[in-house]
Amino acid sequence: MANEGRGNILKFITGNAVPVAVVLAVFLMFIPIPKFIIDLSMILNLGLSIIILLVVLRMPRPSDFQTFPRVILFQTMFSLGINISSTRLILTGKMQGGALANQSDMVKSFARIVAGNNLVVGFVIFIILIVVQVLVVTKGAGRVSEVAARFSLDSMNQKLFDIDNRLNSGAIDEDQAELLKAAVRRDIDFYSNMDGSSKFVSGNVKAGIFITVVNLLGGFLVGMILNRMSFTDALNTYSTLTIGDGLTSQLPSLIISFATGLLVTGTKSDESLDEQLKNEFTGDGHIYEILGGVLIVAGFALRGGTQILLLPVGVLAIFIGFRMTRDKQKQEIAQKQAASQQASSQAAAANDSDRIVMLDPLSLELGYALIPLVDKEKGAELLERISRIRTEARHDIGLDIPKIRIQDNMTLEPNDYSFKIEGIETGHATVRLGYVMCMDTGAVTDPLEGEKTKDPAFGMDAIWLPEDRRSEAEGAGYVVVDPPTIISTHITEIIRSHAADLLDRQAVSVILETVKQKNPVLVSEVTDTAKLSYGVIEKVFQNLLEEKVSIRNYVKILETMANYASVSHNNIWLLTQKVREALGLQICMQYADDDKKLRVMRLSQELTEMISQFAYYPEDGSKPYVAFGPVERRRWISAVSSSLAKVSQMGYMPIILCVSNVRQLVRSALEREQPGVVVISDMEMYAAGQNIIPEIIDEITDENE
Repeated sequence: MANEGRGNILKFITGNAVPVAVVLAVFLMFIPIPKFIIDLSMILNLGLSIIILLVVLRMPRPSDFQTFPRVILFQTMFSLGINISSTRLILTGKMQGGALANQSDMVKSFARIVAGNNLVVGFVIFIILIVVQVLVVTKGAGRVSEVAARFSLDSMNQKLFDIDNRLNSGAIDEDQAELLKAAVRRDIDFYSNMDGSSKFVSGNVKAGIFITVVNLLGGFLVGMILNRMSFTDALNTYSTLTIGDGLTSQLPSLIISFATGLLVTGTKSDESLDEQLKNEFTGDGHIYEILGGVLIVAGFALRGGTQILLLPVGVLAIFIGFRMTRDKQKQEIAQKQAASQQASSQAAAANDSDRIVMLDPLSLELGYALIPLVDKEKGAELLERISRIRTEARHDIGLDIPKIRIQDNMTLEPNDYSFKIEGIETGHATVRLGYVMCMDTGAVTDPLEGEKTKDPAFGMDAIWLPEDRRSEAEGAGYVVVDPPTIISTHITEIIRSHAADLLDRQAVSVILETVKQKNPVLVSEVTDTAKLSYGVIEKVFQNLLEEKVSIRNYVKILETMANYASVSHNNIWLLTQKVREALGLQICMQYADDDKKLRVMRLSQELTEMISQFAYYPEDGSKPYVAFGPVERRRWISAVSSSLAKVSQMGYMPIILCVSNVRQLVRSALEREQPGVVVISDMEMYAAGQNIIPEIIDEITDENE
């Protein structure tokens, strides 16, 4: 039981080593500590400072040592606690046999090594160490910390902006961008903390000097008054102990100051200091050959005993330089041979690779007058907007939009831009820098005169006004947008309209892998049990995106496909309809008003039967359509146009409600003549349940009946 109790205590101490050490460091300042504990603490303090220095030397990047500021604070408190405890031990010592009893062996050893029997030498060495630490190491490290913190904070926004630019240009992916941003934030946190931590180091030095002075003066008083020592004895005894005590506290502080200076002056390289020094000091052997020659000449010129050292060192330097030069020449020859082989391999593959040029999935081409919109030195507003477009598209429609490549095109008009999908232009417009586009959405009270234009995203009438008249236009009730907003909004609408074209099998694979991380059973059921190919899954997703239905609810979509795979026999259109019914609430909420009312035009029974009569389902499984005759087509167009006109006058969105088995056919019959009409089925409405309040605002009927 006793062994078990001791084991539990030891386990508790080791598991809480840091809190125990912190508490110990604080109590060292207040509680009298035995000589043995003080000596052990001095050894631990010195060892800790050496470990910190060695860790710093092996640390590639300064910010990798994230705990350094807190380690410095702990070491400072620990060192001050030891210094106070040793001072208490010196001042409370009693005379026994002509000397102070019960004094620290570490203090006496340090004093003996540095001062010997000469107090003047000891004080001189001690003062020199203090001056070096305060004026050279600590002050320099503190100044570097301040400058590093200031410049790191000043450059943070620019660094994050550059990462966003690289992400938008396709140079890095999102995971890499997040890692780079995390590294930037880690650097900022580190250098900001180091700016304060350097004050701990300098404060520790100043406190050590103050304690040393108090120790010396207090020792004189204690020795002469309490211990009844003569002035000479008190001076010899307490000065020696003061020197030893000061050195035991200042030596670890000097090492920590040195480590701080090394850390804050480090570069952001991935190589440790010894690797950097090796690469930088072994780059050119001629430097050492010249050094050797200078040393040999100096040896002959100075003569005397210096030749014994200068000549051998000079010869050694020449030998080292010669070896380095020869090794470098060998490396250069090997590199040239490797480069030649690589060039030959690239040339052999050039005939094939030059013939294959992959099209950019998405590209934005700018006229030369619009280049400032993506110029980093001028803010690059457009780059930030485009980055937001990709993020918003991922959240809204559930599709990971490819990176948009931005480039200039000298064949465009200076103020024109062209947006392309796989090399095919899908959007083209003109914007004017220094101007804003002002649109009247019905709230304008005082119309303004300006250059007439049209909003490229929605086709609304607008005018151009100079930027300095923005406030005037906003006061008049106009909706005011600047060129970056115009372009980004236009691109957003194009992407939404062509989302189905952007989804391919690779995107499907990414979606399945994403779902598989949390729901591997579902993915296995879809691909293995239901035997649904990537092509079928891709087509269902595309059908949804074509009608602007978000595919973000991957799990429900895949579950529905797995449930109805056996019934549909891989009929893509039936699977799509079943998925739409499963997403009924989402689809209805997409078009419902704020009061949850869904105002629709109902398709009459007569037109429903006519569509079913002329329905055609291709044998190859392609999209079904309605094969109207000329007379029936005119009747259909007339009926729909009449209802659309009524709904337009009411100010409502055109939404047609029909039975489930003809929904796809109705959509097919309207997509050319009326592409903006939304078609939902009764089963989708039923799936929405009580969350939606349907309201029939008109019925589409055949007027000839």
